[in-house]
Amino acid sequence: MTLVAPEAADALAAGRPVVALETTIVAHGFPAGEGLAVGRECERRIRSAGAVPATVAVLDGELRVGLSDEELERVAAAGPAARKVGPRDLGLCVALGALGATTVGGTLVACEQSGVRFFATGGLGGVHRGWTDRPDVSADLAALARAQVLVVSSGVKSLLDVAATVEVLETLGVPLLGWQTDELPLFYSAHGGPPVPRIESAEEAAAVARAHWQLSRSAVVVARPPVDGVDDVEPLIEAALAEASRAGVRGQAVTPFVLAYLHDRSGGRTLDVNRRLAADNAGLAAEIAVAFSRQS
Repeated sequence: MTLVAPEAADALAAGRPVVALETTIVAHGFPAGEGLAVGRECERRIRSAGAVPATVAVLDGELRVGLSDEELERVAAAGPAARKVGPRDLGLCVALGALGATTVGGTLVACEQSGVRFFATGGLGGVHRGWTDRPDVSADLAALARAQVLVVSSGVKSLLDVAATVEVLETLGVPLLGWQTDELPLFYSAHGGPPVPRIESAEEAAAVARAHWQLSRSAVVVARPPVDGVDDVEPLIEAALAEASRAGVRGQAVTPFVLAYLHDRSGGRTLDVNRRLAADNAGLAAEIAVAFSRQS
């Protein structure tokens, strides 16, 4: 049911660094035709840093950990038609033989199944704004609580209630570390989030992960600030969420709706930031994975 690609399987068996990548960013996170290029660039950055990429998706009734370029093309070509697969949806997607693009939570399940310890993504899911009226909380958080995986992201998706998400992660025992910063980045913006412990190097991140996993079953999140971020995006986010509410957009459809709105209304600035931070996070995850393997 879980199939690890030969290259990734060989690397894992030999103790070499492997970094997982999700596929909702390929199928749902960018305008048609752009997700494939982003996925390929993330894989290239991982290889350049000395690790093996393992992009995750559900194909032909199997949870795949590591895709060929042709398989990555299938996910990208499916676009919004690909099922958005979190932990709840994996069994259904496998049983029905559907094509599924994994979320952060779904990819973390694949990491646990395969033994991959490092994972790069754009932004984490979490507690949605207005949660006191509608308790909408991403399955990413529960998955982070039970996966011994180091996740590199640019913080929590800024369309969420970031402060509430940080509180839940604390309750779940998931440490948030700032990559060369003392504050949690807000996905598109490098500044404005709650304070977090600071780490300066891949070696420090690897050492923290190793010590944490000796004491806990949960993930470690390294939050890397975006380069050349967009600091005036909050009014656009509020407008996008209001439009989503008027249009009756709910659940898993909210994030791609808001991303598309932001990309359009920002004149492409948020798209440029999103594209770059995905690749930068992949490169950093690979650096940390390499450092971890050297410390073994």
